[in-house]
Amino acid sequence: MNSLEIFIKPWTQASQEAFRIRKAVFIDEQGVPEEMELDEFDAAAHHVLALLGNHCVGTARLVDSGLQSFQIGRMAVLANFRGQGIGLEILKALIDRAKSLGASTLILHAQVSAIPFYEKLGFLAQGPMYQEAGIPHRNMMLILPKSI
Repeated sequence: MNSLEIFIKPWTQASQEAFRIRKAVFIDEQGVPEEMELDEFDAAAHHVLALLGNHCVGTARLVDSGLQSFQIGRMAVLANFRGQGIGLEILKALIDRAKSLGASTLILHAQVSAIPFYEKLGFLAQGPMYQEAGIPHRNMMLILPKSI
């Protein structure tokens, strides 16, 4: 079994692998329109790539929302690799990066089916359910402890 490695890179270095995974999960699997997948936030975001051996199997991004708040988004793990803790490691890496950047809160738009996954690390659902790209979502937030 190959060991999992997590890398955080700028879009210029992550775009090819990150988009390949996002296309497979969001566009091909979930039917999200391709024109919605890439946006103006990719260029400034911190992108996580999860590698098993030489294969990138997961990705996500962290966007600075201002006022010590960051948003996690575009989190995806290829179908054949789900249920192995890869998503949890990606999420932990994003939380650690946000803390290192001085974040006090993390927010995300969770697909309703993924809410229990995010709750494992302390995210709390907020507000009503809504549709995003035809998929039910809820906002979630994590308050980060203050550094001493």
